[in-house]
Amino acid sequence: MVEAYVLVQTEVGRADQVARQLDGLDGVLSARAVTGPYDVVVHVGTRPLDDLGALVVGSIAVVPGIVRTVTCTVMRE
Repeated sequence: MVEAYVLVQTEVGRADQVARQLDGLDGVLSARAVTGPYDVVVHVGTRPLDDLGALVVGSIAVVPGIVRTVTCTVMRE
């Protein structure tokens, strides 16, 4: 399984709502509203690698209230 953390910036006041919407998507392991430069951290897992991009672009980034995403793929030895 390919895992990644997707860092999400939302419109002001929408972090909780966005996290709840993301938490129910296929491939999303968890979605939590946080404080700091990003508003939501999403832990995702897909198989194969190509599905990671499809999940982020096709399912996560299109959720209303999301302004920007940054994907950080988990590196394993």
